[in-house]
Amino acid sequence: MARIAVIGAGMGAMAAAARLAVAGHRVAVYERTETYGGAVRRLERDGFAFDTGPGLLTLPAVYRDLFVKTGKEPLESVVELVQVDPSTRHVFADGTEVSLPNASRAGVVSALDEALGSDSGARWGDFLVRAREAWDRTRRPLLEEPLWPNWSVLADREPYPSVPHKKLLRTRRAGTLAEVGAWELRDPRLVALLESHALAYGLDPRLTPASAAVLPYMEHAFGTWYVRGGMRELARAVYERCVARRVEFHFGAEATGVLEKDGRAAGLELAGGEAVAEADFVVAGVAPDVLSRCVRGTAVREDGAVPPLRGLPSRLTVLVALRGGRPEGAAHRTVVHAEDRERELDLLFGSPWGLDARPTLTVLRPDDPGVVPGPDREAITLTATVPAYAGRAWPASEVFDSHADKLITAAERAVPDIRERLLWREVRVPADIEEATGAEGGAVPAPALAAAEGRLLHPANTTGLSGLFTVGGWSHPGGGLPHAGMSGALVAGLIVEGPEFRGSR
Repeated sequence: MARIAVIGAGMGAMAAAARLAVAGHRVAVYERTETYGGAVRRLERDGFAFDTGPGLLTLPAVYRDLFVKTGKEPLESVVELVQVDPSTRHVFADGTEVSLPNASRAGVVSALDEALGSDSGARWGDFLVRAREAWDRTRRPLLEEPLWPNWSVLADREPYPSVPHKKLLRTRRAGTLAEVGAWELRDPRLVALLESHALAYGLDPRLTPASAAVLPYMEHAFGTWYVRGGMRELARAVYERCVARRVEFHFGAEATGVLEKDGRAAGLELAGGEAVAEADFVVAGVAPDVLSRCVRGTAVREDGAVPPLRGLPSRLTVLVALRGGRPEGAAHRTVVHAEDRERELDLLFGSPWGLDARPTLTVLRPDDPGVVPGPDREAITLTATVPAYAGRAWPASEVFDSHADKLITAAERAVPDIRERLLWREVRVPADIEEATGAEGGAVPAPALAAAEGRLLHPANTTGLSGLFTVGGWSHPGGGLPHAGMSGALVAGLIVEGPEFRGSR
């Protein structure tokens, strides 16, 4: 039985802790804040409850596997999973609307043909077929296996089988998501539909590799799910599973250093001078800048490993309490697309960065009596990507308040009476994300993607210090709830089985 110290109580860290405890190890988690879940938090006020982090789940099989492997108990016995249908309602810049059914290719094709015109559905359906091929080529190395030592193979090869495009007597293939949209989808509304999946993770579609086609494919193939009571209920269930497996949690315990002995990790140094020196392994579920401050005099990353991503955008979230109940038949999720996409991209990813445009906006309207004080009230969450602030001064609060007003204005295209029904609003800014997760600037990690010279790969779960492993969104296989859960499985496998571990079969 090994003694394992875990830094942070995010979803990936807790997934690793539960698996390691079941394998017979003694696991203690040290969390800087006063609660678990990382970015998966909840705000409660006046009987309303809002998710302040992820609001929906894809690939629920990741957490089903976690609960079966740590207790032979189905996930559905501890949380209620609800498949969201329609998966998403889209409101495009020209006013066109379409509601896409959940996990139904034929239904999506039909809906797009009816809303956008004949052949639109066929183009999107053909794209999904190609996206599936990219998924099949990258699923194991990017989600189910430790990062390959020869990870440059993933960096150099584009797995998306793009359609040849002829222009000025030259034949080219799409190398970016924007080129996939322009050359293969062609309709600006389909392009907006495609690019919204990249924007949700703070990725510039003009630079994001074509392999990002796997992002819409994941939703199409595995469905979109909501956890009754909010996604915080999933975090609660994982935390309680850890406790049931005798994982120790220490809240308000900030790790300030990783102790080393004989060239390997030996424990933690905590704020206030208290030391936890009897750990055989350390698992760090924190952002790279936090980890680099904890490991002194030793290279955190292995030689040749992918450098950690920096400067990723954050999110602005507006939590809206409304008088009046949720209308019957309202879509759970609506994406309101920007009226000027190029201006939006320039402000998000250009220099100087700004918040002047009406952004692409996600509106979540859960049909869940558990998140409102009564049937005559509705809770709505508005979320938009905002520029990265790592290494930059925070804007004045008035800047974010002004942008929150723009989000509410944009939301009127999905919820026309939102202003007249407004009871109150709460604005969650990137600094709130930084406080919850420790990520500089409130940056939000994206899933690992192939190609693009490895820019969107994440560092391996092993490090340059023997016995120190990394877990969660800032290490392989990257950000997002499913990927965090898989990182926990990979780290547990590497500790239990050793460096020969190659993932589940």
